[in-house]
Amino acid sequence: MKALLLAAGLGTRLRPLTDRIPKCLVPIHGKPLLAYWLDLLLPNGISEVLINTHYLPRTVEAFRDASPWRDRITLVHEPELLGTGGTILANRAFFGRQPFVVAHADNLSRFPVGEFLAAHARRSGSAAMTMLTFDTDAPATCGIVETDRDGLVVHFHEKVKNPPGNRANGAVYIIEPETVDFIASLGKQFVDLSTEVIPHFLGRIAVFHNADYHRDIGNAESLRRAEAEFA
Repeated sequence: MKALLLAAGLGTRLRPLTDRIPKCLVPIHGKPLLAYWLDLLLPNGISEVLINTHYLPRTVEAFRDASPWRDRITLVHEPELLGTGGTILANRAFFGRQPFVVAHADNLSRFPVGEFLAAHARRSGSAAMTMLTFDTDAPATCGIVETDRDGLVVHFHEKVKNPPGNRANGAVYIIEPETVDFIASLGKQFVDLSTEVIPHFLGRIAVFHNADYHRDIGNAESLRRAEAEFA
């Protein structure tokens, strides 16, 4: 299976650190976020990785060229940001008509990738994607999910005050070609997964819970906490 690592974000809330490096290369214990993702995915069932760039792309190119995984990494540059769904659509030929992993590379995550892939393979036949979830300590800043008795997402609360719980979307997915077809049907270049795609597939999204570690490195405080927590 192939994977898309979304790495084009500006990281404005991490300035001044991100004045000189893109958010996807912010280090935790001296190791860039992208390196954690590559070391997690590529030994565990992922054959190739596509990484999109936008902000400070030469820095990401230099990282790729120095990576021990460089022969399994393809970079694609976005002169204008396309949104999470737009990037998937623009690169659909890379994945063909096969399911693939999509992950936000500005998160720090550790989970059993093989079990994630296996859970998708045995998902309900109606599910068009599998979403990784985690328990957040800041539910108002996340997309909170509610599931039915079959483990399918039936309600999704994207960054609302006082959401009903703390089980959150980890922004890691396994996506079937049907989902890409829906994105294409919207007829536009910029598409956001959280607001335009997930709501359409409610009742058809399986979940895999990450009980190990997951944190959005979105600001200086989350970066500080990751440094303290992550071993």
